[in-house]
Amino acid sequence: MKIPQGHQSVMPYLMLNEAEGFGEFAKQVFDAEVNMTKLREDEKTIMHSELSIGTSTIMFCSATEQFTPQTANLFVYVQNADESYRKALDHGATSVMQLSDQDYGRTCGVLDPFGNTWWITSVR
Repeated sequence: MKIPQGHQSVMPYLMLNEAEGFGEFAKQVFDAEVNMTKLREDEKTIMHSELSIGTSTIMFCSATEQFTPQTANLFVYVQNADESYRKALDHGATSVMQLSDQDYGRTCGVLDPFGNTWWITSVR
């Protein structure tokens, strides 16, 4: 099986209101890199975009009448959960689970301004 470089066998594809803001949120909070963005004919809304966080790729686009908003729960490993939690809250997310120490690491949960829940974990 061939997979394009930078892709994985399974990748989330989010259809979002304010997709442009989602990419910026991911960059600010998780040091994501937006690898490509293709705009629709209106040159305002995103037809397709891809960003990477670490070695993982998230695809996303602007929701339309045909492709209504589809958000997700995303589990992400980070270097420092406390720092990512603070950054997420500073960029408009709300807490759904306070920072805590679990047997699998330091973890928390936030709801981003675009309707996605992020489960943020750093391994000790």
